Amino acid sequence: MEFRQLLVLSAVMLTMTGGPSYGQGGKEPYVRVAEIEIDPVQLEAYQAAVKEQIEAALRIEPGVLALYSVADKENPAHITVFEIYTDVEAYKTHLETAHFKKYKTATQDIVKSLKLRETVPILLGVKRR
Repeated sequence: MEFRQLLVLSAVMLTMTGGPSYGQGGKEPYVRVAEIEIDPVQLEAYQAAVKEQIEAALRIEPGVLALYSVADKENPAHITVFEIYTDVEAYKTHLETAHFKKYKTATQDIVKSLKLRETVPILLGVKRR
């Protein structure tokens, strides 16, 4: 999935969930993109682990604004995770949570490669209904 397509998907998903407003309080959101290649034989185990981690992060962490995990349609072992946090400190806090550490432990033998992309938000818009 192209990066632009992922950004459009994130905007659509935020719209569906009634997403957050940006630019409040003078903080700039911290946005990361993770490109992950997993062992195709362990696809179901990876999907279960990432779903559990994302659900916990959204439920427990106030600094997590959005987490999306999508698989490439042509190659489901190529996963892209799009992450939006209130700021860099919220991201650092996320890395120290029990649910994130559980995810990292559960997937350490499943993930074949991980590339983290630092991004600079240009515009993160949400359409309110």
